[in-house]
Amino acid sequence: MHRVLLIAVPLFGLCIALEWLWGRLKGRDNYRLADSLSSLSQGLMSLAVAAVTPLFQNGLYLMAQPHIALVSPSVWDGCWGFVVAIVLYDFCDYWLHRVSHESALFWAAHTVHHQSEHFNLTTALRQESFYAVMGTPFFLPMALLGIPAEQYAAAGLFVLLYQFWIHTEHVGRLGWLDRIFSTPSNHRVHHAVNPGYLDKNYGAVLVIWDRMFGTFVEESEPCVYGTVKPLHSWNPLFAVGQFYGELFQRMRATPRWSDKLKVLFKSPGWAPPGLSFNAEPDAERLRQPRFDPPTRPLDRWRALGLFLVTAAAAGAWMGQSDDLGEARNLVAAAVVVAGLYGVGALLSRRGGWPILVIGLALNAALLTVMW
Repeated sequence: MHRVLLIAVPLFGLCIALEWLWGRLKGRDNYRLADSLSSLSQGLMSLAVAAVTPLFQNGLYLMAQPHIALVSPSVWDGCWGFVVAIVLYDFCDYWLHRVSHESALFWAAHTVHHQSEHFNLTTALRQESFYAVMGTPFFLPMALLGIPAEQYAAAGLFVLLYQFWIHTEHVGRLGWLDRIFSTPSNHRVHHAVNPGYLDKNYGAVLVIWDRMFGTFVEESEPCVYGTVKPLHSWNPLFAVGQFYGELFQRMRATPRWSDKLKVLFKSPGWAPPGLSFNAEPDAERLRQPRFDPPTRPLDRWRALGLFLVTAAAAGAWMGQSDDLGEARNLVAAAVVVAGLYGVGALLSRRGGWPILVIGLALNAALLTVMW
């Protein structure tokens, strides 16, 4: 799947450029370089993780489907079978997405996608590194129904690509489409921390699941984006690990073992009697300015240059990753992550030239080896 996504990168880039230009022309530019690079870094890191965890992407489904299928895969031949696979995948994804907001351990994997305090097409590419790893069991009902692995993978790719266009503030309400499909208006609600919007509109392609199961809310007031507890960092590793670390601290502060387990699996804001984790949004959170600390122009250019070299190296590696051994893939992934860490450090005004030189050298070497 990561190879197909790499092919789509030029189209993503063109759409992002057009959205930025449109916002500039209309006086509604909602892009900030640091935030966009942070989101794109998370997307690139998620592809790197996918390249080294093929078993958890489509591998487990491929292994399980022949042994647990209750229906012959031939039943799903034809275009209609592909359409049914998309609807079934979307239904399973609704429940994975909902659990990822309602269970703390799953939220720890999913929170990366919500950390941006802006909402634009780069937010769509701010993908989670461990979401697919934890989410595989939710799609096993499709294997029970005998959906072939090829259709399962294609349906997953369709659902993922569909969600790209709904991450924009430049498309308003769409009438009857808003009642059936996940649209920009519906998805803006999902990314907002406004109390009335929190944990709503989970549907990826169809919003009818939210209407059926009571999680739908229409957009009625301006959205405030991000997470209830803002990230306030450009460090990609901290972004991935922030809530895992918070869960660890909560468990340490929780006396009873039964409550320690509940901290992991109950809602992200749950606390045992006598403890409070301050996880509910309030008026002060909605008034907070977006995280956008000043960055010197030189640091921005350094970060952009390092990101572009790292992205090129990652693309060259991922195009061949299926043919490489596990050890070489892990080394390549580590180099890419090191480069992305350097991008975050430069945006945070840490490291300067040493970080830039080391990051460029590592990823230039990877690029040279792969090409």
